[in-house]
Amino acid sequence: MGRMHADVAPYDALLLVSFGGPEGPDDVVPFLENVTRGRDIPRGRLEEVGQHYHLFGGRSPINDQNRALLAALRADLAEAGIDLPVYWGNRNWDPYLVDTIRQMAADGVRRAACLMTSAYSSYSSCRQYREDLAEAVAGVEGAPELDKLRHYFNHPGFVESMVDATLAALADLPDAERDGAHLAFVTHSIPTSMNDASGPDGGAYVAQHLSVAAEVVTRVLQETGRDHPFDLVFCSRSGAPRVPWLEPDINDHLQEQHDRGVPAVVMVPIGFVSDHMEVIYDLDTEAMLTAEKLGLAVRRAATAGTDLRFVRAIRDLLLERSAVERGEEVARNAAGSLPPSWDRCPVGCCPNPRGERPALCGA
Repeated sequence: MGRMHADVAPYDALLLVSFGGPEGPDDVVPFLENVTRGRDIPRGRLEEVGQHYHLFGGRSPINDQNRALLAALRADLAEAGIDLPVYWGNRNWDPYLVDTIRQMAADGVRRAACLMTSAYSSYSSCRQYREDLAEAVAGVEGAPELDKLRHYFNHPGFVESMVDATLAALADLPDAERDGAHLAFVTHSIPTSMNDASGPDGGAYVAQHLSVAAEVVTRVLQETGRDHPFDLVFCSRSGAPRVPWLEPDINDHLQEQHDRGVPAVVMVPIGFVSDHMEVIYDLDTEAMLTAEKLGLAVRRAATAGTDLRFVRAIRDLLLERSAVERGEEVARNAAGSLPPSWDRCPVGCCPNPRGERPALCGA
């Protein structure tokens, strides 16, 4: 049974929960200290990583992208006749989650739905956000009750935006190279142990990405008549060399494709909802430099960003969860081989590798 009207009860707010990023050169190292707190990473290493940000004026694009998404969400909800305030809080930089939760409490918000700007299951992309929500709520008297909207990696609005982005990147290749192009679906690398523990049964992080990639390839085939070979590849590894992380790295993958005689590669950043640092540095800067050295034709597909289909998908997820909380039957939209994800994360889902911490939005 579908949702026939724009009723968002019992929610009286929507909270956008994101990672955060520095807004100027002086913010870079303090931001990285926030991100790595408790991991005993030397300041010199943080300053080295910070050089990536300084290539772009010491400013991450993620906050501006979240501001654009907030504006798009507010406009879409208003157009749909939904009068709902939309807040924004970050895990690692201003506006911090605790400050946003404090403002929501002061505004009288009693129950809010939360959208994470990470679409997949793993400790770093889901449970860590839930832990930070728990910590923020614990520090605010009268904090609202919070529910997390389900993972949206396979929502048609997200998938369709990635399909069209892939088609546009393919179309930008020279005719002689387009038909033989390889599709490299890129996401953030994580420790293999974290992937093995992701989701309620393990392996969810890779499985979810592979499902989206296969669906995009199928739809590209339907549109173009070409069945492009593809792989899931990774970027932004940050762990110690002795700890196994998901591979191959995008740069090694480009070298491999070149050695195999592949004429072109399209990088499809399905692991990211917008063009933040992992995209503009790891892909647009570092990987493109690798491709240039190899003489390999490479294009990068756009992220979902503020694509209207993605923005409307968020509204659909909000209405879906609202109806569920009211006890109504709903049709859950999903594309590809995997079913819609759970509303409340199961017990033991995506455990913290360093020990258990309180987390909201679980069973």
